Amino acid sequence: MARRGLAFMILAMLCSWVQAGDLAPPSVIHLASEEWEDYTAADGHGLAWDVLREVFEPAGVKLDIRTEPYTRSIGLAQRGEVDACVGGYRDEVSDLLYPRWSYDTDHIYALGLASNPAPTLDTLGNYRLAWVRGYQFQLYLPNISRYNEVVRRTGILSMLLHNRADYYIDALTEVDYVVSRAKDPAQFRRTYVAGLPLYLCFADNPRARGLMALFDQRMEVLVKNGQLKPIFERWKQPYPF
Repeated sequence: MARRGLAFMILAMLCSWVQAGDLAPPSVIHLASEEWEDYTAADGHGLAWDVLREVFEPAGVKLDIRTEPYTRSIGLAQRGEVDACVGGYRDEVSDLLYPRWSYDTDHIYALGLASNPAPTLDTLGNYRLAWVRGYQFQLYLPNISRYNEVVRRTGILSMLLHNRADYYIDALTEVDYVVSRAKDPAQFRRTYVAGLPLYLCFADNPRARGLMALFDQRMEVLVKNGQLKPIFERWKQPYPF
């Protein structure tokens, strides 16, 4: 009996060590993101990378970043080839996992000709809209019925100038980028329409679930103590929490 009891105790201890090892977070999180200027640059600089480093690295988890188009980033997370993709909207993709906490807010603007009336969130549905393929703004903006998805942003100004769309919808950073390519930026007007929380979209597997739990734990602490505020101030962006 004594030997059997001792063997049981040793087995229980071994099981607890294995379980503890399973629960320990990995030493790296693999992230995929589209390259957004001063936000998720391929060389690792930008607001989002700074925020995510502050979330994960003090917990012993380094960022491994991969630059891909947005829709491909989603596919990589769906297949478990990365732990998460960056910059998604809540419940945008049904087979990915979304944490309780967002890490930022996307400031959504409508870009149109300055000669057109300024749209509002309530009147957007009255216009012909365009946005980059994969962003699915029709799920988050009300009463949207007429929209065109474009492959790249390079033709947006021509679409607006030649009356093939009334407004182009995107985050402010990307709208500013498009306008900066205009020969006469004064021809165009940017109008704020909505703020959409941004999420890491995690793969549906045990490793990614553990990283998602760590993300929520760390965000709870960082928002409570205001530790993320200096990052947003440094990048001259509004603090979202």
